[in-house]
Amino acid sequence: MENHEPFLREAIALSKSSMEGGDEPFGSVLVKEGEILLRAENSVFTGHDMTNHAEMNLVKLAAQHYDAAFLGDCTLYTSTEPCAMCSGAIYWSGIGRMVFACSETRLGEIAGIGLNVPSRAVLQTGARNVTVVGPTNLEDEAAKVHQEFWPKHLGKV
Repeated sequence: MENHEPFLREAIALSKSSMEGGDEPFGSVLVKEGEILLRAENSVFTGHDMTNHAEMNLVKLAAQHYDAAFLGDCTLYTSTEPCAMCSGAIYWSGIGRMVFACSETRLGEIAGIGLNVPSRAVLQTGARNVTVVGPTNLEDEAAKVHQEFWPKHLGKV
């Protein structure tokens, strides 16, 4: 069985960094054959663009460096389950697998915002298969970052 923990911990660390930098607490990494290739954080506030989610930022960065065939053998690890927009971007990028720590259901319980559309619901509608893993045993750890952030910011986003 593959060990997802180091990569999810890195994504969670990026979510903390994003929060400390003034953005929403989300982070993602792109991995191939056990090596982290790219990292991205949410930059919705600092980038003045509501589509600058960590996963979108990572997919955009990946598209600048790799083609879809290469990305098909990669895994996107993310601190929290991607929204519908990011799930669509993951699909269209060609990334073959996505692993998340905290579910969108858990995020909704904490933050009470967002679309209630699980990433699997988006990805299963495509002609190409994207493997989805999550939530994982690190869900509580990833949720702690949201528990720190959202009570202070609800009504401001």
